[in-house]
Parts: sequence; C-alpha cells; structure tokens
Amino acid sequence: MDRLTSTALLPESFQGARDDITEQMGMVWQQIKAPVMVPLLRLAVFLCLVMSVMLVVEKAYMAVVIVLVKLFGRRPEKRYRWEPMRDDLELGSSSYPMVLVQIPMYNEKEVYQLSIGAACGLSWPSDRIIIQVLDDSTDPVIKDLVEAECRRWASKGVNIKYEIRDNRSGYKAGALKEGMKHSYVNHCDYVAIFDADFQPEPDFLCRTVPFLLHNPAVGLVQARWKFVNSDECLMARMQEMSLDYHFTVEQEVGSSTYAFFGFNGTAGVWRIAALNEAGGWKDRTTVEDMDLAVRASLKGWKFVFLGDLKVKNELPSTLRAYRYQQHRWSCGPANLFRKMAMEIANNKKVSLWKKVHVIYSFFFVRKVVAHIVTYVFYCVVIPAAVLVPEVEIPRWGAIYIPSIITLLNAVGTPRSLHLLVFWILFENVMSLHRTKATLIGLLEAGRVNEWVVTEKLGDTVKAKMAVKAARKPPIRIGDRLHLLELWTGAYLFFCGCYDVAFGKNHYFLYLFLQAIAFFVVGFGYVGTFVPGY
Repeated sequence: MDRLTSTALLPESFQGARDDITEQMGMVWQQIKAPVMVPLLRLAVFLCLVMSVMLVVEKAYMAVVIVLVKLFGRRPEKRYRWEPMRDDLELGSSSYPMVLVQIPMYNEKEVYQLSIGAACGLSWPSDRIIIQVLDDSTDPVIKDLVEAECRRWASKGVNIKYEIRDNRSGYKAGALKEGMKHSYVNHCDYVAIFDADFQPEPDFLCRTVPFLLHNPAVGLVQARWKFVNSDECLMARMQEMSLDYHFTVEQEVGSSTYAFFGFNGTAGVWRIAALNEAGGWKDRTTVEDMDLAVRASLKGWKFVFLGDLKVKNELPSTLRAYRYQQHRWSCGPANLFRKMAMEIANNKKVSLWKKVHVIYSFFFVRKVVAHIVTYVFYCVVIPAAVLVPEVEIPRWGAIYIPSIITLLNAVGTPRSLHLLVFWILFENVMSLHRTKATLIGLLEAGRVNEWVVTEKLGDTVKAKMAVKAARKPPIRIGDRLHLLELWTGAYLFFCGCYDVAFGKNHYFLYLFLQAIAFFVVGFGYVGTFVPGY
C-alpha cells in the first residue's frame, strides 16, 4: 500500500483554506513588519542598550569603590570611633545604655523559639535590656505557644514583654510602631530589630551599640545576613549569590561613601532619637524599612554597615514564598521612589551628590532599571530580534555588557562560581516577576500594597516533609503550574527554533537554555515543594 501523506488525508477544501490562512498571515506580517515592528523594535533596542550602559557603569563604579575600601582598609572601626563595652566599678551596669529588642512575628510556629531564645541570650546586663515580642498571629494555638515561650524566659529572670494588637493594621510597620508606644520604651536609647527567623550571636549588641554610643551622628548600625539553609536546594544557592552581592558590594559601598544604604528591616540597631526624628514607622509601602532609612538619611543621620558581623537566618525555600518576597522587594522600592523622588530632590539638609546617589543610583538604576532591562532586553527584545532580522543588536550590548555585569555580580559568592550559568538563567526567570512588581509600584496598581509574610519552614516542617515524601501524597497540577513562565518559555523556544532555521547570530544557544529555565520554573520543579505551603 502506498504511504499516505498528510495532504492526502485532508479534504481539498480544508487544505486550501489552511493554505489561504497561512498565506494571509504571512502577508499581514510582511505589511506591518517594516512600517511598525522594525521602528518599535529599534527603539526598544536603543532604550535597552542605554539602560544596560547605565547598569554596567553603576556596577563598575561599585566594584572600584570596593577595591579601594579593601586596599586602604577603610573598616568601620577606622572611620568611626569604637571602644569595647566595659563594666564600670562605680556605675555598675548603668554604664550600659538601655536597649530595646523588638521581634515582630506572625504565625511563626516553626521558628519563634529560635529568635526569642537568641534574643534572650544576648550578652547585655539584664536590667539594661528589654525583649519585646510583637505577636500579630491570627492562629490562637500559635499565640498560646509564643506567649508560653515568653513566660518561660521571664521565669528565668529575662525582662521580656509579650505584646499583641487587636488588628494587623500596617502589618510589620504597624506592629513596630505600636510597640514603640509603650511607656517602658521611653527609658530606652536604642532599638534592635530581628525578624522571627533571625538568630543573633550573644555579642551582637556589644559589637554594634558602641558605634551608636560614641558617634552621635550615627543613627543606624546594620549587620550582614548569614543563611543557614543556603545548601538546601539550588534555588537557595541562587538567592545566596544575589544577596551576598547586595551585602558585600551594595551595602558596603553605601556605607563607605555616602553613609547611606537601605535598612534591611532586621539585624540592625537604630538610635531611637533618629527613628523618632525621621517620623517613625510608616506603612505607606511594603518596604517600611527602606522608607525609614531614606527619611532618616534626609535628616542628616549616618549609617554604618558591619560586613563582618553576620546574623543567621533562613532563606525562603519554596518557590511560592520566594515569589511573594520578590514581589514585595521589587514593588515596594519602586512605589517609594514614586512617593519620595521630589521630597529627596527638594531636601535642604543633604548635599547635591548625596541626592544624586539616592535618586539615580540607589533608586532608579538599582531598583527600577536593573529589573526592567533584565527581563525586557534578554527575554523579550533579543528573542524578537531573531524574528525581525532587519534590527541588529551590537555584540557589545548583547554579549560583552551582560558578561561584565555577571562577573561583577559573582564576586559576592566565590564558592558558587561554578553555578554562574544557572544563576543567570534563574535571575532572568525571576526578572519577569520583578519587572511586573516594579511597574505595579511605579503605577500604584492593584497589588501595590500586597503584604504576604515570607513563610519559614524551619527544621520541624523539613522533618515532616521527609516522612511525607515516602508516602508520596497526591499533588494537584494547579499547585505546580505557573502560566506566565510557561508562556514566556514557549515564546523563547519558538524564537530559538526560528533562529535555527533562518537566523545567523546563533542566539538559539541562549534561547533554548533560557526557555528550559522558564519551563522548569513554570512546571514548579524548583525549590522545595511542600503541599499546603
């Protein structure tokens, strides 16, 4: 029997109609490509190249500053007065300033004991420290557990206060603001803040408070984060690479040059006078910590970053938790930029150069341009250029600048250099959500003030996961599928196939790899998967 072709199996009328539709679509594409698509794509390429140059210049500038800081040994102890805390025979413990330690938490069943225990173990005279647990939990069982833990430490002689509210107005900012209203806070000079999964070492206050005690112009001392679960999964390692660069380079540069950087919301100590002069906590954005830092800086207060003081904490290990966190961290700064740009420009207390640094470098390049150019250029424009060969992207923009930016980012985590390719692909995937969140913040769209607490699994849940994994519980398809990533992956894969057939720049090597990364995330095969979390 002769082999039947697909054409022979189709009715002639259907075959003709299909050919007509394909021909018409081709004609429409040719008609709109030259007058519409080519100019638009050329404009997009130009804007992306401008943003890429802005970003690489910023990265190079920070790299030069870091080299100079290391070369000349400009440690905080050399730039500011610092003396170790000593007991005074005459004054006794009253020579130590009064410190308030705030621990805001919300349904933190898995980690509440860690932070409370670490805070109660700080080396500081017991009559000169107040531990304040701000519990916004809505689960009555968890509330009882946290309160019982506070009572347990109180029975050991620790001055610990358990504070609750009637509502969660303002979320974390509202809880911290409410905590500052209690009468016993009036006796405190400084306030240290730790999120529920942070575990400071006993000498934390002894290493941070002297900077505030001996330097009246210093309003904030920020420590670095150390991740206890960075080796748990590949997604955690990717986060470590990004955050290590943030602390090793961005925070260090801000501290060494303009004595300004964004407060990380935890693992820091504020001078209460600086906090109050800046207007206290505000809940107008999802980055109340950055909001406070910018306002305090505009009042003339200086910030100190201690890169060698690390506080242990947990990275989000589920994709769901990480996506919510990245939405908040991308949307909030963009929205704050929109609200404060003119206020910063019109400020009379800080220098012109500091204004330029805050508006251009800190906000515009790092919080807006970095997210948008990563997604638009590498995941939209470069693939589109494959379909429109009339538009050429210069090699320096498509290859050299991204390579330089990647290498400069890699200095934060040398131990993960072999994972650099995976980090690039993962960051490009996450730039989809960061770009969306940034635009929401700039435009003040629907989810601009969405606040979802980052879930911490702790060791207890991870132990339960090991047991459940053996039972292989049923998983709903909807729990894993992420349509935006899948659609983007399909677009990149199509462009890659087109480049193989008709292209000449070999972009398909990158496009196929990036498409696979989007598919992996789109199907939920990244991070730790926990049903119900």
